[in-house]
Amino acid sequence: MASGTIRYWAAAKAAAGTAEETYEAATLAGALEAARALHADRPEFARVLTRCSFLVNGEQVGSRTHETVTLPEGGTVEVLPPFAGGAR
Repeated sequence: MASGTIRYWAAAKAAAGTAEETYEAATLAGALEAARALHADRPEFARVLTRCSFLVNGEQVGSRTHETVTLPEGGTVEVLPPFAGGAR
């Protein structure tokens, strides 16, 4: 199990009520599950996460399943909600 930092941006930051916190997890799925449990009193947080994209140490997670994304010791997970309206 690795430990590192999760950074929340924009709507994810507002929903979490914090800009960053630590993780202790082997995979991105584990870190997000722990974050959902930590913020269980903020139902908007779980909803926002479903729309987010993620970077692990600057690398896009993309369409990989979160269970297959291993987290490094001392790594950084960026939680990025959609910033603009998208395609019309």
